[in-house]
Amino acid sequence: MDLEFSPADIAFREEARAFIAENYPAHLRAKADEGEELAKEDFLAWHRILAEKGWVAPAWPTQYGGPGWTTTQRYIWSEELARADTIPIMPFGINMVGPVIYTFGTAEQKARFLPRILSGDDWWCQGYSEPGAGSDLASLRTRAVRDGDHYIVNGQKTWTTLAQHADWGFFLVRTDPDAKQQEGISFLLIDMKTPGITVRPIITLGGEHEVNEVWLEDVRVPVENRIYEENKGWTCAKFLLAHERTGIAGVARSKRGVERIKTIARAEMDGDRPLIANAFFKRKIAELEMDLTALEFTELRTLASEAAGRGPGPESSLLKIKGTEIQQRLTELALEAVGHYGAPYFRGFPTGDNATPIGPDYAHRAAPTYFNGRKTSIYGGSNEIQRNIIAKMVLGL
Repeated sequence: MDLEFSPADIAFREEARAFIAENYPAHLRAKADEGEELAKEDFLAWHRILAEKGWVAPAWPTQYGGPGWTTTQRYIWSEELARADTIPIMPFGINMVGPVIYTFGTAEQKARFLPRILSGDDWWCQGYSEPGAGSDLASLRTRAVRDGDHYIVNGQKTWTTLAQHADWGFFLVRTDPDAKQQEGISFLLIDMKTPGITVRPIITLGGEHEVNEVWLEDVRVPVENRIYEENKGWTCAKFLLAHERTGIAGVARSKRGVERIKTIARAEMDGDRPLIANAFFKRKIAELEMDLTALEFTELRTLASEAAGRGPGPESSLLKIKGTEIQQRLTELALEAVGHYGAPYFRGFPTGDNATPIGPDYAHRAAPTYFNGRKTSIYGGSNEIQRNIIAKMVLGL
């Protein structure tokens, strides 16, 4: 594997860095610095700038609106976004359902949905997890019964990220209750404004409204909104999850996270010395950097495999496990570094609580980020499930 960047790659890095510097909205950086919760329009502001440039979907084929970048250019782009500390592009449309549609969808479905995913006109959510069907996703119970040219859908989804903003959702539903678990599932695209859909907020430990419960009661969905064959939705689900797990690794942003912790540790004091001079804390950072370097090379091998025409395989489970473990260790170190400033606030407490941030700016989001990060080892298929996949598909056990 050649790890040297070509002159063309170096020129692309300079172009990408200049574009971000000139076009990333200043108000988004200010909100992030203040630790403010981002609204739908905040997420879409950066999305639309990239869409206009033609850079919002780096991995998409050119015939569907991708920029035609090489694997190396995509890697450089992710590094530059992390370096500039930009907000992430919401993955549900661009990275998740979009590839499913252009891989398994009909010509009509591609023409209808892909342009609006690229432009940001449609915000998507993911209807996978249910009470009792999270890690064991194939146990899902939401039912879709055929009624002429429609399905009638009933059931409940949970942990549905940002569904309060969603125009559309992609849902796994059971269309054959008598088939084996994975063989009776279909993949439906559902307009979230359809009568019978109720979205209820779940407030997280960090005090944020990020996830929801979604209830579906006699929701009528046109059959033309089914992707791929009836009862073959598990094929789409596995394809989507492999792409999701690869993206979850987040190597570039974790590298930025390590630098941020070093900055905090240089500012915070441990007695009469900076925290970063503490041998125990310094060892934790060093161990984190070594694991992150190993993960980066694993990601590069995966990207090289994709460049050779092979999609993400079971190795995406390795990326998911190590990537999320590193992300959680980063939030733990940040919380440890800021010390008592990391004490969480309590929503609704009377005067005297610490709902108003105290301490240095870098401490404001330490506790909410720590709590929010507990989910990473669960979503996209829990890390325990990923270890089972590795045992079966990689080690042949």
